[in-house]
Amino acid sequence: MKEISDILKSYKAATITGKKTALATVVKVEGSSYRQPGARMLVTEDGHLTGAISGGCLEGDALRKALLAINQQQNKLITYDTSNEDDVEFGVQLGCNGIVHILFEYIDEALVNNPIQLLQQLERERKDAVVVTLFSVNRKMSQPGTVLFYRNGVSVSNNNSFNPILPDAENVLKSKTSIIKKVEVDSATYEALIEYIAPPVALIIAGAGNDVKPLVNMASLVGWEVTVADGRATHATPQRFPQAKNVYIAKPQELIDDVVVDNHTFFVLMTHNYKYDLALLKLLLETDFNYIGILGPKTKLHRMFSDLSDEGVTLTDNQLNSIYGPIGLDIGAETSEEIAVSVVAEIKAVMSGKLGTSLKYKQDKIHTATPVV
Repeated sequence: MKEISDILKSYKAATITGKKTALATVVKVEGSSYRQPGARMLVTEDGHLTGAISGGCLEGDALRKALLAINQQQNKLITYDTSNEDDVEFGVQLGCNGIVHILFEYIDEALVNNPIQLLQQLERERKDAVVVTLFSVNRKMSQPGTVLFYRNGVSVSNNNSFNPILPDAENVLKSKTSIIKKVEVDSATYEALIEYIAPPVALIIAGAGNDVKPLVNMASLVGWEVTVADGRATHATPQRFPQAKNVYIAKPQELIDDVVVDNHTFFVLMTHNYKYDLALLKLLLETDFNYIGILGPKTKLHRMFSDLSDEGVTLTDNQLNSIYGPIGLDIGAETSEEIAVSVVAEIKAVMSGKLGTSLKYKQDKIHTATPVV
């Protein structure tokens, strides 16, 4: 979601200065690739790039193709065979052992619900959504591009002929898994990247000490929306945490009342105030949470559980499994900056259903392939 947000900001800046743009989207991958379907990059007519469709190896040629799409004002599908060391068409010699299909879309500002306007729908609500991009590997066919946005029974499109895809969009929203599927539109067969897009991660940090600063900066860097809360007015200030979206002076109950807890909300307790952390943990147990990280040694966590038990609070197995203390992956972190790396990595692993082990020992592909159904 961060990449899309950056693209939307860049597009807004481009339109203010009157610059034309094109959107490049990875729509299909066969074999291995640095980026997967759904990766995007905005290109302005003066060559400014926002986002990425590879690790940097395709961007040079992609820039030329995007400028061509802008000049011709039409969509184009380009296929890069990165496994061919003798590729004479592109000459990129990447050796990534994959075929990458990238769709370049000219952004027509006069078109109602153009690709950028459809992507803008993602920021209107903090809820899961689906974006549909139609393409054909047959370059002689038209390339409809980003045509449909869907969320909770409500769709936005630039053409009613794409409505037959809505049941597939609903299924993807329920399964939370993107797919690539052949579809019939106006008697023509296309492939559709039906992409599930989750809202940004909301990281709620209870604590505003100096050790919170690197965690806020690192979480913001990966596109998470960070809220910092503390009972101390001297510590919980926007000046101390310029990268945070929200900074609250709040007691535990006030914090719970002010934030929205959903499947993409993660809590970190690091106030260095035992009573504050305990009171907040007790309140969080009444919510539906996926992750609570607690800074401090195991003895502190066991003491918290014991004190909660004395108050008549019994934790379920699901609650215990969602509480992480001591917080972070075991990477030998010592400094505040190292602990921040450890915490962000652990939360990302929990989000992805991973254990956080080294890729060296992974036997299959790094990325899970987008299913083609």
